[in-house]
Amino acid sequence: MASNDILYMMGLTELKGVGDVLAHHLLTYFDSAENVFKAKQATLEKVPRIGVYIAEQIVNSMTVSLKRAEKELDYIEKNKISVFAITDESYPKRLKECQDSPVVFYYKGKANLDAAKIVSVVGTRNVTEYGRKLTETFVRELAEIFPDILIVSGLAYGSDICAHRNALKNNLPTVGVLAHGLDRIYPSVHRNVAVEMLNNGGLLTDFMSGTTPDRENFLSRNRLIAGLADATIVVESANKGGSLVTADIAFSYGRDVFAFPGRATDEFSSGCNRMIQMNKAGLIGSARDFVMSMCWDADVKMSPRQTTLIFPPRPDNPIIRLLEKKGEFQINLLAEEMNIPIHKLTSILFSLELEGHIKVLPGGVYKLA
Repeated sequence: MASNDILYMMGLTELKGVGDVLAHHLLTYFDSAENVFKAKQATLEKVPRIGVYIAEQIVNSMTVSLKRAEKELDYIEKNKISVFAITDESYPKRLKECQDSPVVFYYKGKANLDAAKIVSVVGTRNVTEYGRKLTETFVRELAEIFPDILIVSGLAYGSDICAHRNALKNNLPTVGVLAHGLDRIYPSVHRNVAVEMLNNGGLLTDFMSGTTPDRENFLSRNRLIAGLADATIVVESANKGGSLVTADIAFSYGRDVFAFPGRATDEFSSGCNRMIQMNKAGLIGSARDFVMSMCWDADVKMSPRQTTLIFPPRPDNPIIRLLEKKGEFQINLLAEEMNIPIHKLTSILFSLELEGHIKVLPGGVYKLA
């Protein structure tokens, strides 16, 4: 897609009063995002489901939306971030089937988002030892059966990070769906895992850079976790929680949902038990149960896997040259040495870290990867 086309697609996501469903409707009505921005208010008012109030909001926010899109386009080009638009042939097929799929999303990584088999693994942030062992065993067994299966989760505390870590441990590609822009990692303690995922998986979001991880964003990103996958697995959950929301969304998409049962007295199994009781989730006790329920057992091939690590060439960058000479540098001292404000340096270092050139140690110390 030409940069001008993607600019208007990105701008469409920033228009006031326009969510994903309405954005889909506008694209169908006007044939392109650019035509939406060229439309007069009187024309917009005649569009079904728009009306006077929303048409006025759209027109009044057009200029600001395009400026925001221009800024983001510059950011993603500088940081080698891929942008997927709903009109692209490369847009993930599973996600495209969802009525509220994002018009545009941003992705940095190597995993194939149209992989043959994709599973989302979610659960409580207060994961118990039972949940950790379930996740560890499930992912390991799944890797033995399908060496190329893609694991998707939300990079959050508890079950999510457990799923990502065990996917990496078993050399499975794993993608983290974020509730903020790609200019940060939340929670920050998962930064090292996130960086490692870029070499065998990726990070994905439909939020522009500068977006903070607000509560409502987590609920919104759950639809991507559900929509990207063939099935959603809930490891542990209380009667309320984001993982149950993800499961409900997956169920509404007509996707398969499974849950591990727990004892009736366990708080963080009550949500799973209830989903199973209400026939919203299939009961599984192992990866083999899951594979058989998905009718994937005919595809099983126990082939050996080989791993080849490819490290990117280091850029000709003054920070890289300094670290080659000195070995490592604390961020505050590095800011003084380079005469760069700390807030700008943080962004530069994060980009270099995402590209695999440097890594961060405890205490804000940076060294070459």
